[in-house]
Amino acid sequence: MQTTSHRVYKPTQAYISATWASLAIGVIGYLVGLWNANILLNEKGYYLAIFILAMFSAVTLQKTVRDKQEGLPTTAVFVGMCWAAFFSAVALLGIGLFNADMFLSEKGFYGMAFILSLFSIITVQKNIRDLTNEDGSTLSSAYPGVANSIDVALETTDIVGE
Repeated sequence: MQTTSHRVYKPTQAYISATWASLAIGVIGYLVGLWNANILLNEKGYYLAIFILAMFSAVTLQKTVRDKQEGLPTTAVFVGMCWAAFFSAVALLGIGLFNADMFLSEKGFYGMAFILSLFSIITVQKNIRDLTNEDGSTLSSAYPGVANSIDVALETTDIVGE
């Protein structure tokens, strides 16, 4: 197996923090809007299931496309399934919102929170991938605010272990 080597630039801590913040804003906004929506419980479940499918398929698709770009083996069937799941989630949200009995402003809110979350989760996954070593371990700097906590915990463990 031959892999293509690409120079990967490490994202800055500010960029990593901004992507995590935008992901939190998108996901929390979507979920709070869903929680407060005046719709039936089965409709809330529909929109939640679509959201989860979209987030998972976006990450899987991004990883698969990047694997293919870097020369790692990917099967055409799996790539096709990733694209199908992603477009299905986006289409199902669009169809659901089009047919929903909601104000146009509510529909726009869900659409914008959905798109923000999709963009953010793809970018967060890219940042994590960029900060993952060849052995598969991810640098703690990929998770803002956690890096210092992990360092303190490791130092405390070392002190207690002595």
